[in-house]
Amino acid sequence: MSENLEEQRHLLIEEVRSRLQSGDGDALIAFVEPLHPSDLADVLEHLGEDERIALLRLIPASLASDALVEMEEEERPGELLARMEPERIAELVEELADDDAADLIGELDPEERDRVFESVPDDEEQEIRELLEYPEESAGGIMTRDLCAVHAEATAAEAIEELRAQAEESEDLYTVFVVDRGRRLHGVVNLRDLVLAAPQTPLADLLEEPAVVVSVDLDQEEVGKLLSRYNLTAIGVVDADGRLVGQITFDDVIDVVEAEVTEDILRFASVSDEEQLRGTTAGAIRSRLPWLVVNAVTLSFAALVVWLYEDTIAQLVILAAVMPVIAGLGGNAGTQALAVTIRRIALADELPGERWSAVVKELIVGLVNGLAIGLLVAAASFLLPNTEPLFGLVVMVAMWGNLAVASALGAFFPIVLERLGADPAVASSIFVTTFTDLFGFVLLLGLATRFLI
Repeated sequence: MSENLEEQRHLLIEEVRSRLQSGDGDALIAFVEPLHPSDLADVLEHLGEDERIALLRLIPASLASDALVEMEEEERPGELLARMEPERIAELVEELADDDAADLIGELDPEERDRVFESVPDDEEQEIRELLEYPEESAGGIMTRDLCAVHAEATAAEAIEELRAQAEESEDLYTVFVVDRGRRLHGVVNLRDLVLAAPQTPLADLLEEPAVVVSVDLDQEEVGKLLSRYNLTAIGVVDADGRLVGQITFDDVIDVVEAEVTEDILRFASVSDEEQLRGTTAGAIRSRLPWLVVNAVTLSFAALVVWLYEDTIAQLVILAAVMPVIAGLGGNAGTQALAVTIRRIALADELPGERWSAVVKELIVGLVNGLAIGLLVAAASFLLPNTEPLFGLVVMVAMWGNLAVASALGAFFPIVLERLGADPAVASSIFVTTFTDLFGFVLLLGLATRFLI
């Protein structure tokens, strides 16, 4: 199935490229107009720079603007917008929702940004600039000012008339907000209740307390959690004075969740979140090399332990074969606990003090799994020629202890980093790997020195 989709996408890209080269603009427009903006964005991402510009100049402004919004951020769609003629820029920005326009223009250099704004009407420029003032990853940075709000003193009939007028300007009608003349939020009205109410029913009789509202400076990840927790399609955004300044809809939050999960995965693997998934080789080197240097430094402590026990290893060479097994299994156990704990921190609704139960849980898991794996490895060691029975016991205890410690540390480090105000996904894996290897080697080589030499 996936191969068929890939083949269809390849044929679509080649067909668009062929029609571009033929110069038949009408035929090209007729071909791409039925495409979904996401599919057209995919086509744009696989075209050359000049081909992208030519296609965006030809197709209707509404389709071109939607396709730019759907393009991946690392493809720099804002730069494509900036390369258009002033009249075309104005057309495209007019078709964009204000939050989408802010996203595209916000990624530009100041000079390019000013060039785009020169082509945009003053009122639209002001709205976009206001959105750009908010931090990029805050509620204000992802909200839209396009919303439907009615006055608290209105009747049901008057509110419906207001909505009819506002709906022409707004793309989506998810939530009806009720505000006073100072735009302070009083509550929300269920659209079904509003339509079914008698025309003279005061809005006060239909008013409901919103499940939740957010401040403009709340982190976007927290906004995503709230929309998911309360199963909302949209959430109101208020300023410090309680005035309604915008809303965040579920489609914007989907993009936020995708970005946050990608960021966490990259950080979990000790890769800087500045690295783009389809970025350059040089960018990947700059992003990953510092973390590898840090890891090399921390792992040197484990290497120092091995060097300190060089006489033991020289007398029992078989230990050199067992050490990677101890380190590898401990690392896997620590990574398992680390992954579960990081997601627990990200998703679970619990008090900070309740987090410590994760350490106890992972310690118990590590003790049980470590005993089972230790017995298995010990049994295998009895099959090796020229080994003492006590050797299997030493390996079992080392394996048991290392898996227990690794599991506990996999929960401990992210919780500590969170309490210190750091991102628990950033460096947890480096700490867990280092301490797991360190403890495993000390335990194995120390026990071997004590009981086998």
